[in-house]
Amino acid sequence: MTFLWTSREMIEAMSGRPFGALPEGITGISIDSRTITQGEAFFAIKGDRVDGHDFASLAIANGASLLVVSEAKLPALGRLTVPMIVVDDVLGALEKLGIAARERSSATIVAVTGSVGKTTTKEMLRLALSPSGKVHAAVASFNNHWGVPLTLARMPVDTRYGVFEIGMNHPGEIGPLSRMVRPDVAIITTIAPAHLGNFKNLEEIAAAKAEIFEGIVPGGDVILNRDNGQYEFLEQAALAAGIENIHSFGQHAKAEFRLAEFDGAAELSTVWFCRDDDIREVVVGAPGRHIAENAMAVLAAVSLVGADLDAAIEALATLSAVKGRGARHRLAISGGSFTLIDESYNANPASMRAAIAVLAAAQPEGTGRRIAVLGDMLEMGEFSPSVHAELSGPLLAAGIEHVWLAGPEMAALRDSLPDSVQVEYRPTTAELAEFAADSVAAGDVVMVKSSLGLGFGKIVSALLDKYPAFPDTGRHN
Repeated sequence: MTFLWTSREMIEAMSGRPFGALPEGITGISIDSRTITQGEAFFAIKGDRVDGHDFASLAIANGASLLVVSEAKLPALGRLTVPMIVVDDVLGALEKLGIAARERSSATIVAVTGSVGKTTTKEMLRLALSPSGKVHAAVASFNNHWGVPLTLARMPVDTRYGVFEIGMNHPGEIGPLSRMVRPDVAIITTIAPAHLGNFKNLEEIAAAKAEIFEGIVPGGDVILNRDNGQYEFLEQAALAAGIENIHSFGQHAKAEFRLAEFDGAAELSTVWFCRDDDIREVVVGAPGRHIAENAMAVLAAVSLVGADLDAAIEALATLSAVKGRGARHRLAISGGSFTLIDESYNANPASMRAAIAVLAAAQPEGTGRRIAVLGDMLEMGEFSPSVHAELSGPLLAAGIEHVWLAGPEMAALRDSLPDSVQVEYRPTTAELAEFAADSVAAGDVVMVKSSLGLGFGKIVSALLDKYPAFPDTGRHN
C-alpha cells in the first residue's frame, strides 16, 4: 500500500507523541468526521464554532485509522482506543505537516490570489497542467489559515504540479500562507472591492494581496493583471520584494500574455492568446470575459513552468463551471424548460458585474426572461449602501428587466432601480426562495448570486428540488 505519510514521518514533522499502537501509515487527511474515509487520519481542529475533538468518535466510526489530538484534550478522550498522535496544538501540527510536505516535494508550485476569480483560475490550472504531469490542487475554496496547510499536507510526494489558492479577509493573512506554500509562480487575478469594509481603499487591498510575494522562491515568477488599475502598485511591490521575473496578462497592448480578441457566447468563449508573434485560438468551456481573461494568466503559468501549451489549450475547452460559480442547469417546467445559473457561492462588486454580463449574454427561449436573483454583498462596511445601489448601472446597461432581491443591504439596489425594471424584494432568503420556485417560467434564464452568508444556495436548491433536469441534456456542471 502507498501511504501519504507514514506514522513515523508524521510524528517527526509535527513533534508529536504517539499514543497507542499506531498504524504503519495513513492514506489521507481529513478534518471532517462526516466525510473521512477508511485509513485516513483525523485532525481534531478547534474552530470558531466547533471543536473537532467532540467528533472523534464519529471519525473513528467512519474509518479513521489515526487521530491527531491536543494534549489538553487527551484526558477527555481516554476512553477511545484508536491510535493517536498527541500534539500541543492541532492546527499548528497541521501547519508543520504542510511545511514538511512542501520541503519533501520536487513539485512546481503555482499559487493564485486576487479579489475575484481565484477558484475558477485554480480549476483552470488543474485542467491545463494535468496533461503534463500529476497535479495536486485544493478542493473547493480551501484558501485560508486551515485550508492551505491542509492542502499542502495532502500533497503526495510524487506530485508534478501543485496548485494553491490563497485568500484573505484582513491584512497580514496572505503572507504567512505564501511563506508556507513557497510558490514558484504566483498569479494575482485582479484587485477589486472585496472585503472593502476591512480596508480603507483599493490600494490597501492590493497591498494585502501583494503579501503573496513574500513566499515566492528565489528566481520565481509573478503574473499580474495589466488591465487592473493597481498594476503599477503591484509591480513596484514585487520589485521591492526582490522579484525580477514580473509578467503581465490582459487586453492591454503592453501585456506579455495578451487577450487579443474575445468572442463570448452563452456557454463558452473563444479568445485569441498572443505572446510576441505566437497567436493561438483558445476555446474556454465556460462563459464570461472575466474567465477568458484569467485563462490568459493560466496559459502564462503553463508557459513559464515549461508545461505543454498545446495540451493546456485543448484542456481548457473542457472547462465547466463549478457549483456556486456559474454551474448551469437546464430544468424541466410546464411548457418547456428554463436555465439556472448558479453563482451563489460568493459576491463582491466586481464578481456581481461579471455575473450580470454572463446573464446578459444568455439567450432566453420564446417569451422567457433574464432574471437576476441577487443577495447582499457582505463585508462592504461603510461603502455598503453605495456599492449595492451602484449595481443598478450594470443591470440597466445589460438590459436586465427582472430583478429579484433579498437581504437588508439589497434594499439600496431596490430603491435605486427605475420603474422600468420589475423588482421583487423579500427580506429573507427563505422568502425569496419560495417566491422564485413559484415564479419561474418556461424559457427563463435565472442567475442566482450573493455572498455566501446569505445562503442563496437555498434558492438554487429550491429550484433543483422542484424542477427535474430537462431530459434531453441533463444538468450542466
